[in-house]
Amino acid sequence: MDAFVFFAVLAAAAFHAGWNALLKVKLEPLTTVSLISAACGVVVLPVAFFVDLPELGAWPYLGMSLALHLVYYIALAEAYRFGDLSQVYPIARGSAPLMTALGASFWLGEPLGLTGWLGVILLGTGIIALSLRPRGSKLQAFQGRSVAFALLTALSIAAYTIVDGTGARIGPSPAPYIIWLFLLDGVMMLIFGMIRMPSAMIEGAKSSWKLVLAGGALSTAAYAIAIWAMTVAPIALVAALRETSVLFASLIGIVFLREPVYALRIIAGCIVVIGIVLLRLR
Repeated sequence: MDAFVFFAVLAAAAFHAGWNALLKVKLEPLTTVSLISAACGVVVLPVAFFVDLPELGAWPYLGMSLALHLVYYIALAEAYRFGDLSQVYPIARGSAPLMTALGASFWLGEPLGLTGWLGVILLGTGIIALSLRPRGSKLQAFQGRSVAFALLTALSIAAYTIVDGTGARIGPSPAPYIIWLFLLDGVMMLIFGMIRMPSAMIEGAKSSWKLVLAGGALSTAAYAIAIWAMTVAPIALVAALRETSVLFASLIGIVFLREPVYALRIIAGCIVVIGIVLLRLR
């Protein structure tokens, strides 16, 4: 993978962890997800006047992506409702690279090679290991409901990643696809939120508009970079490298949300780093 693309995706990972951390503070998770998604539409709106419409062949992918993102938002919010950031986030993001790699390999015919597969497997293993938490001398059992929603989140991530990576490749530039995805997604989640929880949406927008806009900016930057990267590099590699955001999320959870730190998390982090190195060498 090209060095510029490599470090751009790492930056996107940091941005992604930042907006996910916002889901654990102040507002109810689904309300926050809906508001931040709507804010993404606001962030890209000025740019929409300077890009063309997506190619005709890209619109079916946009439609599929919107449906998959709706599943993702709901599953992610429910997972955070029942579990901690440092546990839910690694399960959701750690399982996704393996699912994406399998999908990209079988449906898109993008071979990873031995080094690539080893990097993806180590990265996913390390990320999932980061979710384990000790209770005394034993590892704390997973909360079944949060794990179920986290796995559904992972499945939706893998699906929309492949869809968006494919759709953004249609046409001379990925910019129209990226901008219109955020615009339509923002409108969709604004409508969804106002139908399901209008009072919470209005109150959240009034009381936390700065937080919401910050989350929207981080989310937009994170996924826009990832989609662009998937047009110039294998989708599976970009998806796997993007999930290094779990390291940033763990750090945020420890420093700002006062979640626990222990030896296993350090070891798991080292495994993730080895996976990153292998992806860079691939």
